[in-house]
Amino acid sequence: MKILWLCNIMLPKIAKNLSLPPRSINGWLTAMSEELIKQENIDFSVSFPILTQAVPVEGSVAGITYYAFPLSGKNYTFCQATEDYLFSVLKKANPDIIHIFGTEFPHCLAMVRACERANLLNHIVIDIQGLTSIYAYHYFAALPEKVVHSYSLRDIIKKDNIFHACEKYRKRGALEIEALKKVSHVLGRTDWDKACAEAINPDAVYHSCNRILRRTFYENRWSLESCERHSIFVSQWDYPIKGFHLLLEALPILLRCYPDLKVYTTGKSPLDKMEFKNRLKQNYYLIYIKKLIQKYHLKEHIVFLGRELDEQAMCRAFLHAHVFLSPSSIENSPNSLGEAMLLGLPCISSDVGGVKNMLKHGAEGFLYPYEEYYMIAHYISRIFDNDTLALQFSAAARKHAQRTHDPQQNLKALIQTYEEIYHHT
Repeated sequence: MKILWLCNIMLPKIAKNLSLPPRSINGWLTAMSEELIKQENIDFSVSFPILTQAVPVEGSVAGITYYAFPLSGKNYTFCQATEDYLFSVLKKANPDIIHIFGTEFPHCLAMVRACERANLLNHIVIDIQGLTSIYAYHYFAALPEKVVHSYSLRDIIKKDNIFHACEKYRKRGALEIEALKKVSHVLGRTDWDKACAEAINPDAVYHSCNRILRRTFYENRWSLESCERHSIFVSQWDYPIKGFHLLLEALPILLRCYPDLKVYTTGKSPLDKMEFKNRLKQNYYLIYIKKLIQKYHLKEHIVFLGRELDEQAMCRAFLHAHVFLSPSSIENSPNSLGEAMLLGLPCISSDVGGVKNMLKHGAEGFLYPYEEYYMIAHYISRIFDNDTLALQFSAAARKHAQRTHDPQQNLKALIQTYEEIYHHT
Protein backbone atom coordinates (compact mmCIF):
# COMPACT_ATOMS: atom_id res chain seq x y z
CA MET A 1 0.00 0.00 0.00
CA LYS A 2 1.00 3.57 -0.64
CA ILE A 3 0.41 5.59 2.52
CA LEU A 4 0.45 9.40 2.56
CA TRP A 5 0.42 11.18 5.91
CA LEU A 6 -0.58 14.80 6.43
CA CYS A 7 0.95 16.09 9.68
CA ASN A 8 1.14 19.42 11.49
CA ILE A 9 4.94 19.19 11.93
CA MET A 10 7.86 17.65 10.08
CA LEU A 11 9.40 14.41 11.31
CA PRO A 12 12.88 14.72 12.91
CA LYS A 13 14.66 12.77 10.14
CA ILE A 14 13.34 15.22 7.59
CA ALA A 15 14.30 18.21 9.74
CA LYS A 16 17.83 16.87 9.97
CA ASN A 17 17.93 16.34 6.21
CA LEU A 18 16.90 19.98 5.70
CA SER A 19 19.38 21.20 8.37
CA LEU A 20 16.52 22.44 10.54
CA PRO A 21 16.11 21.95 14.31
CA PRO A 22 13.74 19.08 15.09
CA ARG A 23 10.60 19.80 17.10
CA SER A 24 10.24 17.88 20.36
CA ILE A 25 6.43 17.84 20.25
CA ASN A 26 4.36 14.99 18.80
CA GLY A 27 7.07 12.40 19.47
CA TRP A 28 4.49 9.67 18.97
CA LEU A 29 4.42 10.55 15.26
CA THR A 30 8.10 9.70 15.06
CA ALA A 31 7.59 6.44 16.95
CA MET A 32 4.67 5.36 14.75
CA SER A 33 6.37 6.35 11.47
CA GLU A 34 9.53 4.42 12.38
CA GLU A 35 7.50 1.28 12.96
CA LEU A 36 5.56 1.80 9.73
CA ILE A 37 8.69 2.26 7.60
CA LYS A 38 9.92 -1.17 8.70
CA GLN A 39 6.97 -2.84 6.97
CA GLU A 40 7.98 -4.30 3.60
CA ASN A 41 4.60 -3.77 1.95
CA ILE A 42 4.30 -0.06 2.88
CA ASP A 43 5.35 2.80 0.58
CA PHE A 44 5.46 5.78 2.95
CA SER A 45 5.27 9.51 2.22
CA VAL A 46 4.38 12.55 4.30
CA SER A 47 3.29 16.13 3.76
CA PHE A 48 3.46 18.96 6.31
CA PRO A 49 3.69 22.75 6.63
CA ILE A 50 7.15 24.34 6.75
CA LEU A 51 7.68 27.71 8.40
CA THR A 52 11.07 28.56 6.94
CA GLN A 53 10.26 28.43 3.23
CA ALA A 54 8.12 30.48 0.86
CA VAL A 55 7.93 27.68 -1.72
CA PRO A 56 7.30 23.92 -1.45
CA VAL A 57 10.23 21.64 -0.58
CA GLU A 58 10.26 18.02 -1.72
CA GLY A 59 12.69 15.15 -1.29
CA SER A 60 13.30 11.80 0.36
CA VAL A 61 15.30 10.53 3.32
CA ALA A 62 15.52 7.21 5.19
CA GLY A 63 12.63 5.61 3.32
CA ILE A 64 10.37 8.68 3.59
CA THR A 65 9.27 10.79 0.63
CA TYR A 66 8.26 14.24 1.83
CA TYR A 67 6.26 17.17 0.49
CA ALA A 68 6.58 20.35 2.56
CA PHE A 69 4.34 23.32 1.85
CA PRO A 70 4.61 26.91 3.07
CA LEU A 71 1.98 28.25 5.44
CA SER A 72 -0.07 30.87 3.64
CA GLY A 73 -2.46 33.22 5.37
CA LYS A 74 -3.54 32.98 8.99
CA ASN A 75 -3.70 29.67 10.80
CA TYR A 76 -7.47 29.93 11.22
CA THR A 77 -8.39 30.76 7.60
CA PHE A 78 -8.54 28.51 4.58
CA CYS A 79 -5.86 28.86 1.87
CA GLN A 80 -6.65 27.85 -1.70
CA ALA A 81 -2.94 27.68 -2.58
CA THR A 82 -2.47 24.93 0.02
CA GLU A 83 -5.33 22.93 -1.47
CA ASP A 84 -3.86 23.30 -4.95
CA TYR A 85 -0.43 22.15 -3.80
CA LEU A 86 -1.85 19.14 -1.94
CA PHE A 87 -3.82 18.23 -5.07
CA SER A 88 -0.50 18.11 -6.92
CA VAL A 89 0.97 15.95 -4.14
CA LEU A 90 -1.86 13.45 -4.61
CA LYS A 91 -0.97 13.17 -8.28
CA LYS A 92 2.71 12.57 -7.46
CA ALA A 93 2.28 10.20 -4.51
CA ASN A 94 -0.76 8.35 -5.91
CA PRO A 95 -1.69 7.12 -2.40
CA ASP A 96 -4.00 4.26 -1.53
CA ILE A 97 -4.59 5.76 1.93
CA ILE A 98 -4.40 9.40 3.04
CA HIS A 99 -3.96 9.58 6.82
CA ILE A 100 -4.65 13.10 8.16
CA PHE A 101 -3.30 13.68 11.66
CA GLY A 102 -5.44 16.27 13.38
CA THR A 103 -8.18 18.62 12.32
CA GLU A 104 -6.93 21.66 14.20
CA PHE A 105 -5.50 23.59 11.24
CA PRO A 106 -6.90 24.61 7.83
CA HIS A 107 -4.56 22.33 5.88
CA CYS A 108 -6.73 19.41 7.06
CA LEU A 109 -9.66 20.79 5.08
CA ALA A 110 -7.31 21.68 2.23
CA MET A 111 -6.30 18.02 1.93
CA VAL A 112 -9.90 16.82 2.19
CA ARG A 113 -10.96 19.18 -0.59
CA ALA A 114 -7.94 18.15 -2.69
CA CYS A 115 -8.95 14.51 -2.24
CA GLU A 116 -12.49 15.38 -3.23
CA ARG A 117 -11.15 16.88 -6.47
CA ALA A 118 -9.06 13.73 -7.04
CA ASN A 119 -12.00 11.40 -6.27
CA LEU A 120 -10.17 10.05 -3.20
CA LEU A 121 -12.54 11.00 -0.38
CA ASN A 122 -13.14 7.36 0.56
CA HIS A 123 -9.37 6.86 0.85
CA ILE A 124 -9.05 9.34 3.75
CA VAL A 125 -8.90 8.57 7.44
CA ILE A 126 -8.87 11.55 9.79
CA ASP A 127 -6.99 10.87 13.02
CA ILE A 128 -8.58 12.90 15.81
CA GLN A 129 -6.07 14.64 18.07
CA GLY A 130 -7.93 17.51 19.71
CA LEU A 131 -11.06 19.13 18.28
CA THR A 132 -10.98 22.93 18.14
CA SER A 133 -14.74 23.10 17.57
CA ILE A 134 -15.18 21.43 20.98
CA TYR A 135 -12.12 22.90 22.70
CA ALA A 136 -13.53 26.40 22.07
CA TYR A 137 -16.25 25.67 24.64
CA HIS A 138 -13.57 24.92 27.25
CA TYR A 139 -11.00 27.55 26.27
CA PHE A 140 -11.58 30.00 29.15
CA ALA A 141 -10.86 27.23 31.67
CA ALA A 142 -12.58 28.87 34.68
CA LEU A 143 -10.63 32.11 34.25
CA PRO A 144 -12.20 35.22 35.79
CA GLU A 145 -14.26 37.13 33.21
CA LYS A 146 -12.10 40.20 33.71
CA VAL A 147 -9.01 38.20 32.72
CA VAL A 148 -10.73 36.79 29.62
CA HIS A 149 -11.46 40.31 28.34
CA SER A 150 -8.23 42.03 29.41
CA TYR A 151 -5.44 43.04 27.02
CA SER A 152 -1.70 43.26 27.15
CA LEU A 153 -0.03 45.78 24.82
CA ARG A 154 0.79 42.87 22.51
CA ASP A 155 -2.88 41.83 22.54
CA ILE A 156 -4.01 45.34 21.64
CA ILE A 157 -1.62 45.48 18.68
CA LYS A 158 -2.57 42.00 17.44
CA LYS A 159 -6.25 42.22 18.48
CA ASP A 160 -5.71 38.84 20.03
CA ASN A 161 -6.49 38.55 23.75
CA ILE A 162 -7.87 35.40 25.45
CA PHE A 163 -11.40 36.10 24.20
CA HIS A 164 -10.21 36.55 20.61
CA ALA A 165 -8.00 33.45 20.83
CA CYS A 166 -11.15 31.48 21.66
CA GLU A 167 -12.91 33.02 18.67
CA LYS A 168 -10.05 31.79 16.45
CA TYR A 169 -10.65 28.30 17.82
CA ARG A 170 -14.28 28.64 16.76
CA LYS A 171 -13.27 29.73 13.25
CA ARG A 172 -10.85 26.84 12.91
CA GLY A 173 -13.57 24.61 14.32
CA ALA A 174 -15.90 25.51 11.45
CA LEU A 175 -13.26 24.30 8.96
CA GLU A 176 -12.71 21.19 11.07
CA ILE A 177 -16.43 20.34 11.03
CA GLU A 178 -16.58 20.74 7.25
CA ALA A 179 -13.63 18.35 6.87
CA LEU A 180 -15.08 15.73 9.20
CA LYS A 181 -18.47 15.83 7.50
CA LYS A 182 -16.92 15.01 4.13
CA VAL A 183 -14.95 11.86 5.08
CA SER A 184 -16.01 8.25 5.53
CA HIS A 185 -13.41 7.16 8.10
CA VAL A 186 -12.12 8.57 11.38
CA LEU A 187 -9.53 7.19 13.78
CA GLY A 188 -9.67 7.70 17.54
CA ARG A 189 -8.82 6.29 20.95
CA THR A 190 -11.39 7.36 23.52
CA ASP A 191 -15.09 7.52 24.31
CA TRP A 192 -14.77 11.30 24.01
CA ASP A 193 -13.41 11.45 20.46
CA LYS A 194 -15.87 8.75 19.36
CA ALA A 195 -18.80 10.72 20.79
CA CYS A 196 -17.58 13.94 19.14
CA ALA A 197 -17.00 12.23 15.78
CA GLU A 198 -20.47 10.66 15.87
CA ALA A 199 -22.06 14.01 16.73
CA ILE A 200 -20.36 15.71 13.76
CA ASN A 201 -20.60 12.87 11.21
CA PRO A 202 -22.71 9.88 12.28
CA ASP A 203 -22.11 8.17 8.92
CA ALA A 204 -18.31 7.95 9.25
CA VAL A 205 -16.82 4.59 10.25
CA TYR A 206 -14.93 4.88 13.54
CA HIS A 207 -11.63 2.96 13.87
CA SER A 208 -9.63 2.58 17.09
CA CYS A 209 -5.87 2.81 17.46
CA ASN A 210 -3.84 3.91 20.47
CA ARG A 211 -0.55 5.82 20.32
CA ILE A 212 2.98 4.47 20.25
CA LEU A 213 4.90 6.79 22.56
CA ARG A 214 8.54 7.86 22.59
CA ARG A 215 10.99 5.01 23.04
CA THR A 216 12.75 6.46 26.10
CA PHE A 217 9.55 6.20 28.13
CA TYR A 218 9.39 2.44 27.58
CA GLU A 219 13.01 2.03 28.68
CA ASN A 220 12.90 3.87 32.02
CA ARG A 221 11.00 3.50 35.27
CA TRP A 222 10.19 5.95 38.04
CA SER A 223 11.25 5.19 41.60
CA LEU A 224 10.35 6.78 44.89
CA GLU A 225 13.96 6.62 46.02
CA SER A 226 15.34 8.72 43.17
CA CYS A 227 12.59 11.34 42.81
CA GLU A 228 12.57 14.75 44.49
CA ARG A 229 10.05 14.54 47.30
CA HIS A 230 7.19 17.05 47.25
CA SER A 231 7.73 17.96 43.62
CA ILE A 232 5.18 18.15 40.80
CA PHE A 233 5.74 18.00 37.06
CA VAL A 234 3.37 19.71 34.59
CA SER A 235 4.31 19.26 30.94
CA GLN A 236 2.70 22.43 29.47
CA TRP A 237 1.32 25.67 30.86
CA ASP A 238 1.33 28.67 28.52
CA TYR A 239 -2.27 28.88 27.31
CA PRO A 240 -5.56 28.67 29.24
CA ILE A 241 -6.68 25.17 28.27
CA LYS A 242 -3.65 23.69 30.06
CA GLY A 243 -5.05 24.93 33.39
CA PHE A 244 -1.79 26.09 34.99
CA HIS A 245 -3.59 29.00 36.65
CA LEU A 246 -5.73 26.50 38.56
CA LEU A 247 -2.64 24.73 39.89
CA LEU A 248 -1.33 28.10 41.09
CA GLU A 249 -4.56 28.58 43.06
CA ALA A 250 -3.96 25.20 44.72
CA LEU A 251 -0.34 25.83 45.71
CA PRO A 252 -1.01 28.08 48.75
CA ILE A 253 -3.03 25.22 50.26
CA LEU A 254 -0.18 22.77 49.68
CA LEU A 255 2.51 25.13 50.97
CA ARG A 256 0.96 25.09 54.44
CA CYS A 257 2.14 21.49 54.82
CA TYR A 258 4.99 21.31 52.29
CA PRO A 259 7.12 24.45 52.46
CA ASP A 260 9.74 22.70 50.30
CA LEU A 261 7.21 22.17 47.47
CA LYS A 262 8.49 22.56 43.90
CA VAL A 263 6.61 22.68 40.60
CA TYR A 264 8.58 21.91 37.44
CA THR A 265 7.29 22.74 33.99
CA THR A 266 8.55 23.41 30.49
CA GLY A 267 8.93 26.76 28.77
CA LYS A 268 10.39 30.11 29.66
CA SER A 269 9.56 31.85 32.92
CA PRO A 270 7.22 34.85 32.59
CA LEU A 271 9.15 36.35 35.53
CA ASP A 272 12.48 36.53 33.69
CA LYS A 273 13.91 39.97 33.14
CA MET A 274 13.65 40.83 29.47
CA GLU A 275 14.11 43.67 27.09
CA PHE A 276 11.18 46.01 26.54
CA LYS A 277 10.55 44.64 23.03
CA ASN A 278 10.25 41.11 24.45
CA ARG A 279 7.89 42.26 27.18
CA LEU A 280 5.71 43.65 24.42
CA LYS A 281 5.34 40.11 23.07
CA GLN A 282 3.68 38.78 26.24
CA ASN A 283 0.01 38.01 25.94
CA TYR A 284 -2.36 38.68 28.83
CA TYR A 285 -2.50 35.03 29.93
CA LEU A 286 1.25 35.10 30.61
CA ILE A 287 0.81 38.35 32.51
CA TYR A 288 -1.99 36.78 34.56
CA ILE A 289 0.24 33.80 35.41
CA LYS A 290 2.94 36.23 36.53
CA LYS A 291 0.41 38.08 38.71
CA LEU A 292 -0.70 34.84 40.38
CA ILE A 293 2.90 33.82 41.07
CA GLN A 294 3.57 37.19 42.64
CA LYS A 295 0.25 37.28 44.54
CA TYR A 296 0.89 33.93 46.22
CA HIS A 297 4.68 34.39 46.56
CA LEU A 298 5.40 31.32 44.44
CA LYS A 299 8.55 32.44 42.63
CA GLU A 300 10.84 30.15 44.64
CA HIS A 301 8.52 27.20 44.19
CA ILE A 302 8.23 27.09 40.40
CA VAL A 303 11.03 26.02 38.06
CA PHE A 304 10.73 26.63 34.31
CA LEU A 305 12.92 24.15 32.44
CA GLY A 306 13.10 25.98 29.12
CA ARG A 307 11.66 25.46 25.67
CA GLU A 308 11.88 22.47 23.37
CA LEU A 309 13.22 19.86 25.79
CA ASP A 310 14.39 16.85 23.81
CA GLU A 311 13.11 13.35 24.52
CA GLN A 312 15.78 12.47 27.08
CA ALA A 313 15.49 15.76 28.96
CA MET A 314 11.72 15.43 29.07
CA CYS A 315 11.98 11.90 30.44
CA ARG A 316 14.39 13.07 33.13
CA ALA A 317 11.91 15.76 34.16
CA PHE A 318 9.19 13.14 34.61
CA LEU A 319 11.47 10.80 36.57
CA HIS A 320 12.61 13.63 38.85
CA ALA A 321 9.08 14.40 40.07
CA HIS A 322 7.07 12.94 42.95
CA VAL A 323 3.74 13.48 41.13
CA PHE A 324 2.63 14.21 37.57
CA LEU A 325 -0.30 16.59 37.15
CA SER A 326 -2.45 17.29 34.09
CA PRO A 327 -4.76 20.19 35.09
CA SER A 328 -6.25 20.88 31.62
CA SER A 329 -9.79 22.08 31.05
CA ILE A 330 -10.08 19.71 28.06
CA GLU A 331 -7.96 16.92 26.54
CA ASN A 332 -8.58 13.91 24.34
CA SER A 333 -5.88 11.42 25.33
CA PRO A 334 -2.91 13.47 26.55
CA ASN A 335 0.35 11.79 25.59
CA SER A 336 2.03 13.41 28.59
CA LEU A 337 -0.28 11.45 30.89
CA GLY A 338 0.45 8.28 28.92
CA GLU A 339 4.20 8.86 29.23
CA ALA A 340 3.93 9.50 32.97
CA MET A 341 1.91 6.32 33.45
CA LEU A 342 4.32 4.33 31.31
CA LEU A 343 7.18 5.41 33.58
CA GLY A 344 5.13 4.59 36.67
CA LEU A 345 5.11 8.18 37.95
CA PRO A 346 2.05 8.66 40.24
CA CYS A 347 -0.53 10.65 38.26
CA ILE A 348 -3.32 13.11 38.95
CA SER A 349 -5.44 14.48 36.12
CA SER A 350 -8.51 16.58 35.57
CA ASP A 351 -11.40 14.35 34.56
CA VAL A 352 -11.94 15.79 31.09
CA GLY A 353 -12.39 14.49 27.55
CA GLY A 354 -11.00 11.00 27.09
CA VAL A 355 -8.81 10.91 30.21
CA LYS A 356 -11.04 8.40 31.99
CA ASN A 357 -10.18 5.88 29.27
CA MET A 358 -6.52 6.20 30.23
CA LEU A 359 -6.54 6.33 34.04
CA LYS A 360 -8.84 4.60 36.52
CA HIS A 361 -9.66 6.84 39.48
CA GLY A 362 -8.61 5.51 42.86
CA ALA A 363 -6.85 2.45 41.43
CA GLU A 364 -4.24 3.92 39.06
CA GLY A 365 -4.23 7.57 40.11
CA PHE A 366 -6.66 10.36 40.89
CA LEU A 367 -9.15 12.22 38.68
CA TYR A 368 -10.95 15.41 39.67
CA PRO A 369 -13.32 18.01 38.12
CA TYR A 370 -10.91 20.41 36.41
CA GLU A 371 -12.18 23.66 37.99
CA GLU A 372 -11.97 22.29 41.56
CA TYR A 373 -8.41 23.42 42.27
CA TYR A 374 -8.72 22.49 45.95
CA MET A 375 -9.01 18.85 44.87
CA ILE A 376 -5.59 19.20 43.22
CA ALA A 377 -4.18 20.06 46.65
CA HIS A 378 -6.12 17.25 48.35
CA TYR A 379 -4.99 14.51 45.97
CA ILE A 380 -1.39 15.67 45.79
CA SER A 381 -1.28 15.60 49.60
CA ARG A 382 -2.57 12.05 49.66
CA ILE A 383 0.26 10.87 47.41
CA PHE A 384 2.92 12.94 49.17
CA ASP A 385 1.86 11.47 52.53
CA ASN A 386 1.42 7.83 51.55
CA ASP A 387 4.30 5.97 49.93
CA THR A 388 2.28 2.76 49.79
CA LEU A 389 -0.41 4.51 47.77
CA ALA A 390 2.20 6.11 45.48
CA LEU A 391 3.76 2.73 44.74
CA GLN A 392 0.36 1.12 44.22
CA PHE A 393 -0.59 3.79 41.68
CA SER A 394 2.84 3.51 40.05
CA ALA A 395 2.55 -0.23 39.40
CA ALA A 396 -1.11 -0.19 38.34
CA ALA A 397 -0.80 2.80 36.00
CA ARG A 398 2.35 1.41 34.39
CA LYS A 399 0.65 -1.92 33.73
CA HIS A 400 -2.33 -0.13 32.14
CA ALA A 401 -0.12 2.11 29.99
CA GLN A 402 1.93 -0.84 28.77
CA ARG A 403 -1.29 -2.29 27.35
CA THR A 404 -2.58 1.01 25.97
CA HIS A 405 0.70 1.96 24.31
CA ASP A 406 1.93 -1.49 23.24
CA PRO A 407 3.91 -0.74 20.05
CA GLN A 408 3.20 -3.99 18.23
CA GLN A 409 -0.50 -4.05 19.06
CA ASN A 410 -0.93 -0.43 18.01
CA LEU A 411 1.01 -0.91 14.80
CA LYS A 412 -1.18 -3.94 14.06
CA ALA A 413 -4.32 -1.88 14.70
CA LEU A 414 -3.11 0.91 12.40
CA ILE A 415 -2.26 -1.42 9.53
CA GLN A 416 -5.58 -3.20 10.01
CA THR A 417 -7.34 0.16 9.69
CA TYR A 418 -5.45 0.89 6.47
CA GLU A 419 -6.34 -2.53 5.08
CA GLU A 420 -10.03 -2.16 5.95
CA ILE A 421 -10.19 1.19 4.16
CA TYR A 422 -8.14 -0.09 1.21
CA HIS A 423 -10.36 -3.11 0.64
CA HIS A 424 -13.56 -1.05 0.85
CA THR A 425 -12.61 1.75 -1.57
